[in-house]
Amino acid sequence: MRTKPARHGAAAAALALWAAAAAALPAAAAPTPDAASAGAALAARRAAAAGLGFRPCPAVEELPDPVRCATLRVPLDYARPDGPQVTLTVSRVAAGRTGGAARQGALVHNPGGPGASGMYFPLLAGRPAWQRIAAAYDLVGYAPRGVGRSAPLSCQDPAARAALPVQVPAHPSPADKERRRAAARVYARGCAERAGAALPHYTTLNNVRDLHVLRAALGEEKLTFAGASYGTYLGAVYATLYPGHVRRMVFDSAVNPDPDRIWYRNNLDQASGFERRWHDFRAWVARHHAVYGLGSTPAAVRASYERVRDAVARTPAGGNIGTGELHAAYLETAYRDEVWPDRAAALAAFLRGDPDLLAGQAAPDPAAATETENATAVYTAVLCNDADWPRDWGTWDRDHTRLARTAPFGTWSNAFLNLPCASWPARARQRPAAVGGPSSARLPRTLIVAAERDGATPYPGALELQRRLGAEAALITEKGAGTHGVFGGRNDCVDRHVERYLLTGDTAGWRVTCAPHPEPAPVSLDDRAAPARGAVLPPVV
Repeated sequence: MRTKPARHGAAAAALALWAAAAAALPAAAAPTPDAASAGAALAARRAAAAGLGFRPCPAVEELPDPVRCATLRVPLDYARPDGPQVTLTVSRVAAGRTGGAARQGALVHNPGGPGASGMYFPLLAGRPAWQRIAAAYDLVGYAPRGVGRSAPLSCQDPAARAALPVQVPAHPSPADKERRRAAARVYARGCAERAGAALPHYTTLNNVRDLHVLRAALGEEKLTFAGASYGTYLGAVYATLYPGHVRRMVFDSAVNPDPDRIWYRNNLDQASGFERRWHDFRAWVARHHAVYGLGSTPAAVRASYERVRDAVARTPAGGNIGTGELHAAYLETAYRDEVWPDRAAALAAFLRGDPDLLAGQAAPDPAAATETENATAVYTAVLCNDADWPRDWGTWDRDHTRLARTAPFGTWSNAFLNLPCASWPARARQRPAAVGGPSSARLPRTLIVAAERDGATPYPGALELQRRLGAEAALITEKGAGTHGVFGGRNDCVDRHVERYLLTGDTAGWRVTCAPHPEPAPVSLDDRAAPARGAVLPPVV
């Protein structure tokens, strides 16, 4: 999945507007749980009666036949179900197009983020890992509130990000930190100005209520759901609040749902996880020193990377790749190992005097600027609204300085990405849901899938989720691997278990292990080609 994009600093003069903008944003009166729950129940009943009118998708979605699209109206504030509404976009491909299995209903997917759109999900029906599932289920995707065309949220002008390279020091000085603190305050102010009174309503709890209404609109009494990354937390909260409406659930690459870790401590854990995966990448490159010439040890490969980093700090590659863009491109190695050959080849080519391959992989895509900005805005709003974050800079500085001693690769970029939460203007924040508890006794079998060395959602989170969901929660572990997002074609063993569960409800054991998928093969520099830019995905928790 895509890395967390770096964020520009902003003009110091804009800081004077911060206090006024924060004061101007209404302090949302936190709705009582009973009022919001009653509103969600009412909205679900109305959606069940109205249904969804699926039609050919509008051209802007770029979804071909046989995918169909619809829209769903949900309350902005569930405590006021007759108040302002948000329109969500929904996509679907009907079951049975890839085989003759008996239809089992709708399978709804959330790809994570928060901030990712799942509208593409029905396109997976033709892939081998999904064909038997698509024969039995309607594959349903949607864009959560704030994402894509679902009442899109924005915090700054997307064009502001594309003009100049971002320089992020590996070891920020006090002056660097002050600049990033100022930029974070300006960014948070931009969210307040652009969203207005709607800003506090971008939360996990509202995403869960939206999912409950979507289930009803699809005509499903019980939800069959697959969530990845943040989507696992969304699904876990849904299972806690609506256990009687759960049929089957797959949690792929699980967020640690412990309320004490939502979200500040989870991000500290993530920085350590990224460091482990950064080592895995460098160890792989070192094993292929004969191909890339970047060093025969992980430390030597790191030195090669630092030479490139120092070079683009002095002179941005291609005019638009600074240390921020470089880091974002190489942080992707922590998410998926299929990029390892391309990233290694780009470093090797740069050090041999050819920057073009690096430029092709790390340069921002101007065509995706709006989508990237939207994804970052939703990510920021949901995480900042979901829980209390430290407001004292001393806490952030102390925690991240200590962490950077052992996990320098991603610590400060993660800190600066989330730093708007330290001065977030929506004063009424949610209290994180306590996943599990007594409601877990009412849940049917659920299935968790995790890679043992996942950096974005470290493996202890999967163990904690299994503990909280109870005896009927099974865990499939891909040993010794770290790709974020395990199911879907990388590992036949994992895919068989997930397919069997979705088709039969059988989890084949409480804890099952699968051997790791094969490591990627190195690509000779003589065979290299700059890969095409993929779909834009948001920051991922």
